Amino acid sequence: MPHSAMRSTFERIIINQFTPLHCTQAREMLGWNFEHLSEQSKVSVQAIQRFEAGEPVRDVTRLALAYSLEAEGLVFFPGFAPGRGGNIRGTTPDPMGREDFALIE
Repeated sequence: MPHSAMRSTFERIIINQFTPLHCTQAREMLGWNFEHLSEQSKVSVQAIQRFEAGEPVRDVTRLALAYSLEAEGLVFFPGFAPGRGGNIRGTTPDPMGREDFALIE
């Protein structure tokens, strides 16, 4: 399978398993407010609030949020609260290399 297809498939998995509830729980675990997550992820406060409210956001926005939280050692699995990954720094690819990175909300 070509690298781009694997990346796309992998990103689809991340996009579908990182939920608005995960985002809220992860912020609370880290003691982060919306502004701090915005600074870390480069996603606007308004987009984070929309995402956590269950409203749609762009895929690259969701990836940026997941990446910034996983960089703090959190891991996300469907149906479970975020957990500490020990020495794991997450598996979400850094969205900065994506062609649509400039579209982060």
